[in-house]
Amino acid sequence: MRLSDAQAQGTALLRAAGIAGASRDADRILAAVLEIEPGQLRITDDRALTDDQATQFNRGIAARALRQPVAQITGFRDFWAHRFKVTRDTLDPRPETEALVEAALARPWRRVLDLGTGTGAILISLLAARPGTTGLGTDISEAALQVARHNARRIGVDARFRQADWLDGVEGPFDLVVSNPPYIAAIEMALLDPDVRDWEPRHALTDEGDGLGAYRTIAAGVRGLLSPKGAALVEIGPTQGAAVAALFRAEGAQVRVLPDLDGRDRVVLADFAPAAAV
Repeated sequence: MRLSDAQAQGTALLRAAGIAGASRDADRILAAVLEIEPGQLRITDDRALTDDQATQFNRGIAARALRQPVAQITGFRDFWAHRFKVTRDTLDPRPETEALVEAALARPWRRVLDLGTGTGAILISLLAARPGTTGLGTDISEAALQVARHNARRIGVDARFRQADWLDGVEGPFDLVVSNPPYIAAIEMALLDPDVRDWEPRHALTDEGDGLGAYRTIAAGVRGLLSPKGAALVEIGPTQGAAVAALFRAEGAQVRVLPDLDGRDRVVLADFAPAAAV
């Protein structure tokens, strides 16, 4: 099988399976097999794949046809400025979450806590962008924490990780607390694409309630973990801005709802610093 044949056959199989972006996904899988970037396929000679490469590619296409996410097939996802290992034990870091990283880097802080860290993508991105800072990432899943530790070692940041159920057993102070918690309501799970619903860890997607459970827990306890000028930043679903903002306001925070690049509500900033005297 030559490279051009692999691209054509992979794309055709994914289209037949009803995969949107079939050509793009076939190229991402093929590039990962060849250990090059997808954009390089256009300038790569039409070489014959080795038997092992052809087997890996065919296996990857078959997995994608079953709706397994490409990041799980290739084993990585590019996020912010780095490449992160991804497994079935972690959420696939998404571009919209970069709005949370951007908002965090606009604030002063030296010690950060990431609740529900998953791959560690948020925490590691922050620490790598601000040398000399330290951070702690927590997650209820030890399997996810193993992935986060791997990513931190490879990227080279001063991050610690521990198993915890949100704030339980965590001691501050931190200048900043960040989180991308499960915010999908249980009744909405059936509406998700099977790529997400059937392959990503359910506990990282939904609280099995109204989608606000994690925010209630964080809002109620985060102030006790913050330094005097500390703040919390949480990612939200695009319809949750008002509800999540109200939870933090009830705990005495000054709150702003920040948009992502598409203009949708994406991040709630809860600032617990004392208001300046008039």
